[in-house]
Amino acid sequence: MSKTLRKAVFPVGGLGTRFLPATKSMPKEMLPVVDKPLIQYAVEEAAAAGIEEFIFVTGRGKAAIEDHFDYSYELQDTLIRRDKTEALEELNRWMPKAGKVMYTRQQEPLGLGHAVWCARHLVGDEPFAVLLADDLVLSQTPCLKQMVDVYDRQGGNVVAVMDVPLEHTKRYGILDVGSDDGKLAEVRGLVEKPDPKDAPSTLSIIGRYILQADVFDHLETRSLGAGGEIQLTDAMARMIGAGPFFGLRFEGTRFDCGDKVGFLHANLAFALERDDMKDGVRKVIDAYSR
Repeated sequence: MSKTLRKAVFPVGGLGTRFLPATKSMPKEMLPVVDKPLIQYAVEEAAAAGIEEFIFVTGRGKAAIEDHFDYSYELQDTLIRRDKTEALEELNRWMPKAGKVMYTRQQEPLGLGHAVWCARHLVGDEPFAVLLADDLVLSQTPCLKQMVDVYDRQGGNVVAVMDVPLEHTKRYGILDVGSDDGKLAEVRGLVEKPDPKDAPSTLSIIGRYILQADVFDHLETRSLGAGGEIQLTDAMARMIGAGPFFGLRFEGTRFDCGDKVGFLHANLAFALERDDMKDGVRKVIDAYSR
């Protein structure tokens, strides 16, 4: 029987250089999609999947993230005095419980694998999830919840995957696929950012992972991979064969919010899902499409 998944790691130490100057003094994970920062979407997705402990791997200049997941007594008091009951309830709805949020620092920008490794003492020997806030998924069932359902049945390691154009394989970790029923693909191998001519498939990992704690043993070697960084994909590749490993084609639409066009696309898509905004947003779109 699989161990219950209770912990999630959020690597949030990146500089966000693609969004300068907006990210000069504000973490990229705090950029809002409609009226909610990217990192809050990721935390709410984790909570909806049953995650109980939230581990942030931060860096310099990320204090706004810590403040966001803390109580603001001045704001709370103001909302109470102004009888803003609905706003107060919404503010408290998504706040993790006291003692359930932890922070550690990635003191050097050595890659995603290094960021995950920095959380090893907080994770311990438990399975854990990794969520990258840049990857935002709009779906009926939260993406991580879909993955947890697979994990509860299969155990082992589970990654969220989607097909990408062949020319884009050099941007992602790519699966070498074994058995495949069209939704769940057995992971036979993994390659980080392969040249299109060398890609074993076009099935790419997006920023959602459920991993066994054994991955820390492989990250401990600090082996450098693509881009001269410690790659999480390389450590996962060394886990293949030690237990079940699957890629899940999730239901939903993924937006790359690390890209400016992807970020704008996400804002439009999420706004169009809201009853209080969709009509006005459609009017704006129609005005610019004439």
